[in-house]
Amino acid sequence: MKIYIYLLLTCISFSAIQAQEIRDALRYSQDNLNGTARFRAMSGAFGALGGDLSSINVNPAGSAIFENNQMGFTFNNTSISNNANYFGNTTKETDNSFDLNQAGGVFVFKNQSQSSHWKKFSVAINYENVSNLNNALFSAGTNPSNSIANYFLSYANGVPLNILEDSKYNELGHGAQQAFLGYQGYIINPINTNPTNTNYRSNVPTGGNYYQENTIITQGYNGKLSFNAATSYKDKLYIGINLNSHFVDFTKSSRFYEDNEAPLTSNYTVSRVQFENDLYSYGNGFSFQLGAIAKVTSELRLGIAYESATWLRLNDEFTQKLIGVSANTTEELAPDVVDPNTTNFYEPYKLQTPAKWTGSMAYVFAKKGLISIDYAIKDYSNIQFKPVSDSYYRTLNSTMNTLLSTSNELRIGAEYRIQAWSVRGGYRYEQSPYKNKTTIGDLAGYTAGFGLNLGGTKFDLSYATFSRDTKQGFFEQGLTDGATINSKNNTVTLTLLFEL
Repeated sequence: MKIYIYLLLTCISFSAIQAQEIRDALRYSQDNLNGTARFRAMSGAFGALGGDLSSINVNPAGSAIFENNQMGFTFNNTSISNNANYFGNTTKETDNSFDLNQAGGVFVFKNQSQSSHWKKFSVAINYENVSNLNNALFSAGTNPSNSIANYFLSYANGVPLNILEDSKYNELGHGAQQAFLGYQGYIINPINTNPTNTNYRSNVPTGGNYYQENTIITQGYNGKLSFNAATSYKDKLYIGINLNSHFVDFTKSSRFYEDNEAPLTSNYTVSRVQFENDLYSYGNGFSFQLGAIAKVTSELRLGIAYESATWLRLNDEFTQKLIGVSANTTEELAPDVVDPNTTNFYEPYKLQTPAKWTGSMAYVFAKKGLISIDYAIKDYSNIQFKPVSDSYYRTLNSTMNTLLSTSNELRIGAEYRIQAWSVRGGYRYEQSPYKNKTTIGDLAGYTAGFGLNLGGTKFDLSYATFSRDTKQGFFEQGLTDGATINSKNNTVTLTLLFEL
């Protein structure tokens, strides 16, 4: 039996053919509960409160609530536990990360004129890690019917044989590259040897019981730098605006492994497969926010805020490697390795995330405590990849419009003060962005914390936990089976604040 090792010299492929998926769009469209420890301890319910550096990212009018200049730094330690269930087999993987989550400052300018109703003007600059993208997933189990070969077949059927025989990996678009890997790795074979043949079959034996492992390691961040301005009218109405610059840096390494125990025959059959994919995405973007807070009475406050879509310009770099081990009744062969050693540099593309509306209400009990509620709406079906003139993007956008839906988010927070100490707690609930509620489930979380006010210096500490179930296919087509994963996120946050 022929042993085939396909190895190209290191090269770069520039491709206009895209490979983006719905999960890529959601990665940059969903927000985590991030920010200062006080903000986190109250589950982010600050839309009608203000007076906190992270509240500016909910309602930009919040900086005009400050009485004095302030600077703050926030540090996070996040632990994620992912429990996977794949066809009845359970596995667990954890990830732990530490980062500087927030840094910023606000400067308050008070109007000394007694005749003016505009009492205060504030400017602020604040950086926050909107999404910590560090994570680790591992799932394993025995699939009774579906092999990785079906992934390669889904791309190969329809592609002429001479394309897969005579082309180089870096000359093809993403779909044809997947077919190329499967063919050159002997995972699939043509029905006949006619150069115009477009039909293929699997070399993986049928009959089921495919043991599969899927490992995904991600690292990176989705950061936002906000430039804020706000003002106060009669100390009863506060209005503000944010201009936001976004930064994305993300890496994803995945390894899929499969073997089977099908009886060997004299025919060439694939016993083991390992498929590796590495993605690096980076880029930047822009968004803006508008907001207002009204003091209806000395105790009651109402807030409304609008966050525009984020317009991102992204770049993707992508590499792949396939290893197949074959056997028959007489021998086990050395691996067939398809390692193009090629980095695909895709054409830069644009992603428009959904806009968000937040309505807020807070009740302040003099200087003793407060209760605050935020309600937010975001329509994920409005996500768009651009340019929309690209037929691939038009199809993907249409699919997202069909599968995704409006998500409602509720955040409730409370604080009680005892002299220099403050005790805080909160609850957060966020609906799934999917209509089926299964691909990504609803999120529920609880928060708690305390703070110590030493006058010019403040210390805040919080603990936040939430859980969410997901069930996404290992691949977008062919092998769409995937593990059910219950993710539990626990974050401890420390903030240092300084009055200037």
